[in-house]
Amino acid sequence: MTNARFITVEGIDGAGKSSHLEFLAGAIRARGAEVVTTREPGGTPLGERLRELVLHEAMEGTTEALVMFAARREHLVRVIEPALARGAWVLSDRFSDATYAYQCGGRGLDRATFRALEALVHPGRQPDATFLFDLDPAVAYERQRAQSRTPDRFEREAAAFFVRVRDAYLERARESPGRVRVVDASGTLDEVRARLADSFREAFP
Repeated sequence: MTNARFITVEGIDGAGKSSHLEFLAGAIRARGAEVVTTREPGGTPLGERLRELVLHEAMEGTTEALVMFAARREHLVRVIEPALARGAWVLSDRFSDATYAYQCGGRGLDRATFRALEALVHPGRQPDATFLFDLDPAVAYERQRAQSRTPDRFEREAAAFFVRVRDAYLERARESPGRVRVVDASGTLDEVRARLADSFREAFP
């Protein structure tokens, strides 16, 4: 497994996707490839500063989408594309699907505006595989309540927001069935990880 690949993990807040990043990275390394793990928004010094703004500063929906895409452009230029060019695999916690789900589904951003920004920021670049951790928003909410940290402004959104986000994620999955692989995120960590392992082997036999 040496040819470069770009993999993303997605899901609503509380779905547990971040818990499986290192597991996926280990599965890739076990096949002999270098893997770069990163996240969005973030991944670069500027991206991390933009992350703090978007997670904690109130802003209008289109502004929010523009900040996300600005961070994404820097991420692509500084991290993702150079890593892929040298033959590494890139594993990112969120990418463009998250903007579709949160800004289009959650905030109501026009789909045409989203697609125009996507075409401008990363024309022709989509992940080779996306693992979407799907979970009932009510269950995700209970998982978040069990955490001790202070929630960011997305995590503080009402339940209806996350229903819209989940619906938009599943809409995106239906649009790209060959790329987006839906992983049932209910159950224990080990149960979800077993499903993820099966999905990973199917994507990269």
